[in-house]
Amino acid sequence: MVAVQEIVTVLDSVLQLGDRAEQFDESTALLGSIPEFDSMAVVMVIGALEDNYGFVVDDDEMSADIFETVGALQQFVNSKLA
Repeated sequence: MVAVQEIVTVLDSVLQLGDRAEQFDESTALLGSIPEFDSMAVVMVIGALEDNYGFVVDDDEMSADIFETVGALQQFVNSKLA
């Protein structure tokens, strides 16, 4: 099971959020709330998650719901690893 902090680490690495990422938790909003988190960042975050955890995300699995919060992204990653 992937912890919230691991997701935050990936987000910080991809988006280069610096000190802001230290305050993220599972309820932190992503899409529409973090200026760096745009459509290109979504692609980069998915790529980093695929590389780190060894799964593949198909295009038809993608939805805005996955990127609503850090917790939603964590749940998605854990569902891919189950």
